[in-house]
Amino acid sequence: MSADGFPPPGARADWTIDQDWAAYTPAEHQVWMTLYERQAKLLPGRACDAFLHGLDALDLHRGGIPDFSRINEELDRLTGWRVVAVPGLVPDAMFFEHLANRRFPAGRFIRRPEQLDYLQEPDIFHDVFGHVPMLTDPVFADYMQAYGEGGLRALGRGQLHNLARLYWYTVEFGLLETSEGLRIYGAGIVSSHAESIFALDDPSPNRLGFDLERVMRTPYRIDDFQQVYFVIPSLQALLDATLQDFAPIYQRLSGAADIPIAAIEAGDRVLTRGTQAYAVAKGVSQVSA
Repeated sequence: MSADGFPPPGARADWTIDQDWAAYTPAEHQVWMTLYERQAKLLPGRACDAFLHGLDALDLHRGGIPDFSRINEELDRLTGWRVVAVPGLVPDAMFFEHLANRRFPAGRFIRRPEQLDYLQEPDIFHDVFGHVPMLTDPVFADYMQAYGEGGLRALGRGQLHNLARLYWYTVEFGLLETSEGLRIYGAGIVSSHAESIFALDDPSPNRLGFDLERVMRTPYRIDDFQQVYFVIPSLQALLDATLQDFAPIYQRLSGAADIPIAAIEAGDRVLTRGTQAYAVAKGVSQVSA
């Protein structure tokens, strides 16, 4: 979400650009189809129902890379959201402004064929396939708007890093507890073939019950699989936690130390006590973000 300075050439004041769907090449559409088909086979029984329903509602496999003007018709009908194209990462204030007004900023470019499994900067597959299906769910749609509004308030308090952790551990890498077992709703997981497996099946990461302040005190991995995943009991519970007044929370956090990324605290609800074997093998213990 973070970028600095003025909009790049060709971008509007709000950093949006035209998607220019007609400019995509057959090769770029094929990359989308390859990624889509791989995830579509993997995610049933792994992704939460809200994501899978959204995937069907938006018909994201039709014609390759989705045309925003087409999917926005259904998205707006369902929850009042729409997708806007941006040239890449946008400044925090503009990112929150878009979310607060039910606009999801998505990069228009797509990765190259040799980048199917990893890309440092989010592309259209991560942004649209990963994020947008959840925006068809009314409760999650309200959560994302509330997060944007909270981000605008947080900018002036100097604790944006705490709020960024909430986004990371929910919107990007969140897990949901269901009667059938754990399910994925985070975009960073559902858009990654490898992490869709790792997040649910690997014995390495901790899987802990969601607690708002605990999450906001926990750094995250920005360059590899997560060492901890936080599990929400329901989308409604996530929304309810976000609608409270964050001012007292920020006051408490300002005097609280970060919790090491792989730690398990006395008050944690532990669903999986991970071995941390993956991180140890990579020679990684802490990444602060």
